[in-house]
Amino acid sequence: MSPAPGGGHRSSRRRAAAHGGTRRAQRGKGRRRVLRWSATVLSVLILATGAAGYLYYEHLNSKIKKDRLNLGRQMPDHKPNSQGQTPLNILVIGSDARDTKANQKLGGAKETFNAKPLADVQMLLHLSADRSNISVVSMPRDTMLRIPECKDPKSGTVYPASDWIQTNQSLGRGGPGCTVATWHELTGITIDHFMMIDFAGVVSMADAIGGVPVCVTDNIYSRNDRGQGSYLRLEEGTTHVKGKQALQWLRTRYGFDDGTDLARTRAQHMYMNSMVRELRKNAKLTDPNKLRKLAEAAVDALTVDEELGSVPELLGIGNELKSVPTKRITMAKMPSEYSTRPGFTSKVVPKPGDAEKLFRLVREDVPLDGKGTAKKKKASGTVSKDPAAAPAEIPVQVRNGTGGDGQFAQKGRASEVTALLQAKGFAQAVADPTVSPQQKTIVHFSNAELEGDAQAAAKALGIPLSSVKQSTAVTGIALTVGADWRLGDVFPEADDDDKTPSTAEALRGDDSKACMKVQPGFTW
Repeated sequence: MSPAPGGGHRSSRRRAAAHGGTRRAQRGKGRRRVLRWSATVLSVLILATGAAGYLYYEHLNSKIKKDRLNLGRQMPDHKPNSQGQTPLNILVIGSDARDTKANQKLGGAKETFNAKPLADVQMLLHLSADRSNISVVSMPRDTMLRIPECKDPKSGTVYPASDWIQTNQSLGRGGPGCTVATWHELTGITIDHFMMIDFAGVVSMADAIGGVPVCVTDNIYSRNDRGQGSYLRLEEGTTHVKGKQALQWLRTRYGFDDGTDLARTRAQHMYMNSMVRELRKNAKLTDPNKLRKLAEAAVDALTVDEELGSVPELLGIGNELKSVPTKRITMAKMPSEYSTRPGFTSKVVPKPGDAEKLFRLVREDVPLDGKGTAKKKKASGTVSKDPAAAPAEIPVQVRNGTGGDGQFAQKGRASEVTALLQAKGFAQAVADPTVSPQQKTIVHFSNAELEGDAQAAAKALGIPLSSVKQSTAVTGIALTVGADWRLGDVFPEADDDDKTPSTAEALRGDDSKACMKVQPGFTW
């Protein structure tokens, strides 16, 4: 079979790199509680290698819906490992769109029919460069962060950047490409593809599969005295859920654990792991007819990026994912904490330190199950051969980039760090009003002759030399104080071990004993 136009050759390069090739893949550069689901997407990828995918190739190919990958700034290429292999990152998005009769029937909330959709599931699936493990990182839908400027490719509408907005609103600001841009801005992770699925897709695919086993510690009925909840009703122990009941499980907030969005995320991880286990052991799913129904249900529900919009591309990724054993699949959530901002105490924000550490592990292709190779000591940076001038002769512009983690920038931070530099003898240090959100503190210099001076400024504040970089985007020397240094006079030591933060609540794919704790007051 020949590759699909515009896509097959790119995937061929990517798969060649995954098996030791040296050629790098090119990149095209008040609502109800709603859909929280992505397990079916992974299941489709695992099953997509069945004969039915080829048998119905033309039929399925014509039905795949496509959209732009990225509506934000250009993402960098992956850095190959020592074997020339590169990882694969797919952002899985669950849409609450109520723009069809099927979705309206399942979603309820008539006042939201045909309104802008929300990205109420956001899970980044990371397939390691050597294809040995998978890490999945979820972001709670209530996360408050910065959404970059996005331009709707269909209408041409430009949505300006917003510094304090709920992450699920990104989808309504131009489509899934804006959700991709938001993830990249927050995490620095290069995203290769996205897959988006809606309400109807959850039900149709759960029915095609035949159900997924889930567990609760007590009888549960998700409904409070105000009528809020998913209306999930299950007996204590394990139940195979499918169809609408599967959707209820994935939407349940009231009744699980502490009744928060964070508990719902953990329930989704349990479902996703359970589905993968079920698919791999269920011999009935080798039936071509069942595979055909599953494939058709998936294609009807899926929207993917333009480079993934063909059956050969989906099959290629399926082949790469299916070889990873369940014990090497790890689900995790973005470490977060509740906002202290008045009026937003029910929302969450990335937890300083832990969230960035989790993102770093993904960026550096470190397995979240702790089974990576022994960590090598990181280089601290090379000292410039050009001697630095006296501190009093070095002009430094200090910028406030502390809003890089999605929170509001720390007021006055540029002035505070400027004062620290001046106290170290850098009399020409000045606070620059330019706001440049950054996750990590960085010192930029415009030309090679200033490298020694930039390193001297960094050393005076305890900033590692690896954070000193040349850039044509600045004139002279510019120090941007990132979200990793919001407070204090001493630059924090980097937590550079490769252990997954406990606040990520990692769950292994082969943990078949996981069971959701039922919230008091929601039993029967």
